[in-house]
Amino acid sequence: MPDTAAPLASPEVLARARKIKLLLMDVDGTLTDGGVCLISTVAADGGGEPSVSEMKVFNAQDGQGLSLAHTMGIQTGFITGRSSPAVARRAQELRVTFVYLGQAKKTEAFEECVRKAGVTEEEVAYLGDDLPDIPLARRAGLAVCVADGAPELAAVCHFVTRRHAGRGAAREVVELILKAQGRWEEAVPKALA
Repeated sequence: MPDTAAPLASPEVLARARKIKLLLMDVDGTLTDGGVCLISTVAADGGGEPSVSEMKVFNAQDGQGLSLAHTMGIQTGFITGRSSPAVARRAQELRVTFVYLGQAKKTEAFEECVRKAGVTEEEVAYLGDDLPDIPLARRAGLAVCVADGAPELAAVCHFVTRRHAGRGAAREVVELILKAQGRWEEAVPKALA
């Protein structure tokens, strides 16, 4: 099979990607650009305590990638330190299998996902951007850091994306996995709007 995966992927990375059955990822700084937008609103009469809402911006190409992963039988999961209704909603839209919000330490959630998915750690890809992701990257069969992630995380990962956080990095990982598995051409016509 000719190598149609990302040209920067080494033979070792492609071998790791061929085994992936579960893609887990952080959210802030991975699926988003890392910005946290808090919106404060007050009652029309000016009384009462202001309420605070959080806004997140997700990349449509990342969404299409995660949707294709689902269609092609690769389970997906979010493990993130923040609790966010926007993330829960996006996970539901994309049919993300595992959603763990508000995880100060992510190891327990990672272990639970692996167990529930019925896979080995070698069959897990993990995409992150910062220091809390290092313990999971060290355990994943394919550890990936976004292009603009922390150098400490990049140093322990097998692959660093060309795309930045919130700019298609997750899509790049899905493509890498499916191309390494020789299933990208089968996936393309299954893409849904």
